[in-house]
Amino acid sequence: MKHSPAFLKIVEDAKSRIQEADFRDIKRRLDTRDKITLVDVREESEWAQGHLPGAVHLGKGVIERDVEQAFPDKDVPLVLYCGGGYRSALAADNLQKMGYTNVISMDGGWRGWTDAGFPVEKPDLDSK
Repeated sequence: MKHSPAFLKIVEDAKSRIQEADFRDIKRRLDTRDKITLVDVREESEWAQGHLPGAVHLGKGVIERDVEQAFPDKDVPLVLYCGGGYRSALAADNLQKMGYTNVISMDGGWRGWTDAGFPVEKPDLDSK
């Protein structure tokens, strides 16, 4: 997907203030049972097609509204991811502005994770 220059500009601005970690680093942290919570900020339709194991869904459109109810402890380690790392960077920047102190945006996102063949959870369509 080709992103517009204005969108890329605000993403780069956000990335100048946030912490990022490559999807491989996040996989290693999960493998060592590091205490992190994965937060999928993609759209509901993207989430429904599959997501990282154990992730919770707080879409970018509602994360600022709902995050304090979902995670009242502003020091909780949160790893945000999206398709490639742009929307999660924007969301991480906003969470930091809201006082969250331990937020990481996963660079590479869903595409990097799935391209590497890492495990995913998909909905059980038979249970519906």
